[in-house]
Amino acid sequence: MKKTAALLLLVLFTSALSHSQEMNIPDQPDHDQEINIPDHLVHDQELTDALQAIVEKLELDQVFDIGDYGTETISFAVIDLNSAEPRIGGVHMDNLIYPASVYKMYVAAEVLNQVSQGRYGLFDPIAVTSPNDVDQRMSLRHDLREIPRDGDTLTVHYLLDLMITTSSNTAANVMIDLASREKINELIHHYGWHGSEVTRKFLPRRFEDPGYEEIRGTETCALHAADFLYRIYTNQLVNPWVSQQMMTLLGRQLDKSKLAAGLPGDAMFYHKSGWWNYWTNDTGIVDDGHTRFVIAAFLPIRQEDALPKFRELADEVFRLMQAQ
Repeated sequence: MKKTAALLLLVLFTSALSHSQEMNIPDQPDHDQEINIPDHLVHDQELTDALQAIVEKLELDQVFDIGDYGTETISFAVIDLNSAEPRIGGVHMDNLIYPASVYKMYVAAEVLNQVSQGRYGLFDPIAVTSPNDVDQRMSLRHDLREIPRDGDTLTVHYLLDLMITTSSNTAANVMIDLASREKINELIHHYGWHGSEVTRKFLPRRFEDPGYEEIRGTETCALHAADFLYRIYTNQLVNPWVSQQMMTLLGRQLDKSKLAAGLPGDAMFYHKSGWWNYWTNDTGIVDDGHTRFVIAAFLPIRQEDALPKFRELADEVFRLMQAQ
């Protein structure tokens, strides 16, 4: 009888495991799981536990249904910039997830890298050509600049600003072509952000360049995005000039609907946001002169449902970092 009961339990366990694998349900968070934290960052378990509590309070630590795309978890990380050593904590921080427009900051970094190398100048003219001209309107209605169109000639600086501050997909496509995906990914690999390669432009696959029609979609994770921003803050992204140019661009971000909505009015937020379909994201550097931290939040939630979560998340994390 005992043998029969044990066999039944084994069958039930095997069946449940098989079902979990078929549904692609991630394992529950394991605080002892090995995460590849860069040597210059200190993985702080106390900070991680505090962030875990915030995520649970906001009902963000779950497996989200993303329709035909399957299931997904958040990717979330915070770096304390006030401590003697930069402390990092997070929840599923190494989970690779679709970043939407957040990965435009990686593109901008390589464009600025090439400018710093003298390959071209910030104010050199660049032609906009089809099929890169995908914007139908500015993504933020309060941006009154005209959308770039086929035949327009604009400067590198102007296109960089459009790509970051108002998240122009047309500008991003032009900048990806200018920098080249190969060079952008060389920069990403140089810093060990494997898995965060820029693979796609912001246009339908049928208009992709030869060799990119079937490539996997672009992904990144909160760990890589947070480390990218930490390097900007400490002038270690390529060189001080590139880092400070990135700070300037990120500081002019016009989208204030996500994490910025939950931060104090006197806090400067240097950030890049993005959203598409099931994914809503925001990553940046917070600095009010006293409380300083990096935050990277990728939520597999539609924007209308994600916005109040971002507001609460920013408020909770700011108050946590104030108390550190």
